[in-house]
Order: sequence, then structure tokens, then C-alpha cells
Amino acid sequence: MKNPVFLAVVVLIQVVCAAFFVGQIFASVFALPLPPLSWTFIELIEIGAAIGLVTGVVVGILALRQARTQAAKAEAALRHAKSAFREVLEDLFTEWHLTPAERDVAIFAIKGFSTQEMANLRGVSEGTIKAQTAAIYRKAGVTGRPQLLSLFIDGLVEDSP
Repeated sequence: MKNPVFLAVVVLIQVVCAAFFVGQIFASVFALPLPPLSWTFIELIEIGAAIGLVTGVVVGILALRQARTQAAKAEAALRHAKSAFREVLEDLFTEWHLTPAERDVAIFAIKGFSTQEMANLRGVSEGTIKAQTAAIYRKAGVTGRPQLLSLFIDGLVEDSP
């Protein structure tokens, strides 16, 4: 629903009708003296409330469908981005001739794991991880993790349509 005037009218009808009904309930509960209203006026308010409620339900259903469609598109774009990132990773890892262990460490480094966390996850010493990261940086031609990450981002930007 992209028409803000239409949505504003629907909301206005619902608010006026809700205020009328809530006012009637308060008047009844607290025995407030209200002037008598014609049945025609009350029926018009009830018709307006029914139209407002039905329209609100229809608008809600349409908004839900639109949100689901947008979510599906976003999920597809995310899957595409993940796939593109994996391709960039694999291409660069192959180009740099990384060993399987170095590939694992490179992925952990890109994800932001510390040396100690990588060592714990791989079941090796921190010295081994430091040696592997040094080899990765040397093969990639970078001096540290930020530059390594930059290579992957550059690869994604260059591959994007």
C-alpha cells in the first residue's frame, strides 16, 4: 500500500469510530449524561467502523504479502552475496596457493577471531597460528588482517554487476 492518503483516511475512519465506541462505553460505565443520538447517526458510525475494520484487514494482508515478498528478495540477495563471497575466497585462496590449514586460518582471521581463539578451535598452539597467518599475509602480499580483509572486499566490489 503505497498511497499515504488512502492509508490516512482508513486510519482516520478507524480512530473516529473507535473514539465513538469508547466514548459510548465510558458514558455507559460512568453514567455520563449524553444527549440522545439518532439511530441513523449510530448506524452510519457502525457502517464506517465496519468499513474501516475490513479495509484495515485488507491493508494488513496486503502489507504482510509485500513484506514477505521483500523478505524473500532480501534473502535471495543475501544468498547471492554469500555465494559471491565464497567464490572470491576460493579464487584468492587458489591464487595464493594456501594450504587447507591456511585456508581455515584465513577464514577465521576474516571472521575476526583472535589468535588464541583460532588456536583453540584448530587444536594447535598460538605459535602455529602466528606462523600460518604470517604465511597467509606473505602469500597475499599484505602486512596484516585489515589489508587481507580489504582484498576480499575489493574482490566482491569488482565482481558485482
